Amino acid sequence: MSLERFINQAISPWMNEDGADSDIVLSSRIRLARNLKEHTFPTLYSIEEAKNVINKVEKAVSSGYPDYLGKLEVLKMEELQPLQKRVLVEKHLISPHLAEDSTYGACLLSENESISIMVNEEDHIRIQCLFSGFQLTEALNLANVIDDWIEEQIDYAFDENRGYLTSCPTNVGTGLRASVMMHLPGLILTRQMNRIIPAINQLGLVVRGIYGEGSEALGNIFQISNQITLGKSEHDIVNDLKGVVVQLISQERSAREALVKTSNIQLEDRVFRSLGVLENSRIIETKEASRCLSDIRLGIDIGYIENISKNILNELMILTQPGFLQQYAGGSLRPNERDIRRAALIRERLKMEKDK
Repeated sequence: MSLERFINQAISPWMNEDGADSDIVLSSRIRLARNLKEHTFPTLYSIEEAKNVINKVEKAVSSGYPDYLGKLEVLKMEELQPLQKRVLVEKHLISPHLAEDSTYGACLLSENESISIMVNEEDHIRIQCLFSGFQLTEALNLANVIDDWIEEQIDYAFDENRGYLTSCPTNVGTGLRASVMMHLPGLILTRQMNRIIPAINQLGLVVRGIYGEGSEALGNIFQISNQITLGKSEHDIVNDLKGVVVQLISQERSAREALVKTSNIQLEDRVFRSLGVLENSRIIETKEASRCLSDIRLGIDIGYIENISKNILNELMILTQPGFLQQYAGGSLRPNERDIRRAALIRERLKMEKDK
């Protein structure tokens, strides 16, 4: 395992696994925020304290990490180039905060990239587990196994009344963020999403774009996650989110069926126009590429397109981001140069699918 493999491989191995309802739920994620007892939190700590935290976590990992979870690779932020960190963000393996604001941070990654333990992000430790499809319970179970193992090695900052103590008050309690990434083109095309989002927010959940807070919903991909971490158990938080996701899956399926029933030829035309754009464009911006890729994935799920893998959306949504494009180019690119390379890469990738 090497940094080059994490950087150069767009699709994480866990993405190739077929989780439940994977035509709509692209991934499930559990993240646990933890801090070390008797250590200043990252918002106020010194460089020496930051290094001490990394050393403690590394020592814990080297002294008995469960073999069945696989080996963890340690990546230190101070040893990475800005472009390398950007690629890891685009793959959702580290957060933008760790990449941009934590010089003395680190990340421990599993070989299949489903486990990511961020050190010295907003909190000392953030355990992240990623699963394909709708597998929130499975992700929570794995995160709890890792959390229990680390707690055997390191004392956490914990209060009997408040629960786990975190840098941000919104994470106090369980320190849990549960989220799913959903592809919802049916609800967008039938203009239902603007009505659904406020209803979800009223339930204590939040709807964000593909890269979390402050990001756009590129390619009709939305991240649904909990906001409340205090006063509920981990299982209650996950079950609340699961209940909403089940409803969204049902509504998305109904929206797709309605589109096929009432606008079949128009929908088919939209799908194949988007395919034509991607197969022939010589220059294309991120937003247009994302929209066309979303249409193609919808066409695959509905059955209009049969000779392209459904993983094409996952792969190209990552592969055509600025960081990846520049990584493959071997250096920085101007926006226009990125648009040209994006178009070429998509053409080549789609041709590979047809030549199989």
